[in-house]
Amino acid sequence: MDKNKYEVIKIKMLRTAEALKKNNFYCKCAENREEALKIVKSLINEGDSVSVGGSVTLSELGILEMLKEGPYNYLDRYEKGLSRTQMEEVYVKSLLTDVYLTSSNAITENGELYNIDGNSNRVAAMLYGPKSVIVVAGYNKIVKDLDAARSRLKEIAAPANATRLNMGTPCTVTGKCCNCSSENRICANTVIMSRQRNKDRVKVILVGEELGY
Repeated sequence: MDKNKYEVIKIKMLRTAEALKKNNFYCKCAENREEALKIVKSLINEGDSVSVGGSVTLSELGILEMLKEGPYNYLDRYEKGLSRTQMEEVYVKSLLTDVYLTSSNAITENGELYNIDGNSNRVAAMLYGPKSVIVVAGYNKIVKDLDAARSRLKEIAAPANATRLNMGTPCTVTGKCCNCSSENRICANTVIMSRQRNKDRVKVILVGEELGY
């Protein structure tokens, strides 16, 4: 990345990180995905029970492979051959893990996490249950405020994820949210995480690269 562009991105990341810390989130900034991966590793202990939410970002960072190969008790939602019932069991067990990793659909410069889910297992775990939640997000997820977060979801994240999951919803055709009534709609529940009562339980790693949707 051009160094001048990165300096501008870095300022935005640091400003967002300070806002998150004021809201009782743990937050660190990483220049690139290699540094981000090192930070994530430092936040997980050997033998920890670990699970993940659906996330393109985690895959792009190599975190899923790290968890498979590392000394962790990994509940793998992506394990080949899992039936829908078995996958649901992983979702439920994930609520009791030591560590839960995911990304966020949007993060505001005011220090808020904005997420929309279909099954809602991801946002459920982010809100309550796992002892530690690690949220990794590229700088492209940072937005000015909640209005910008909603726009980002409607115009980028939801259509891209619905397309990735082959949901066949109207947004996969129009390229933007249509507030549909489809049975496959992935934007069922909206959660805004602002000030945290359990300080540092939710750990946000901001990365100076574009990651995920």
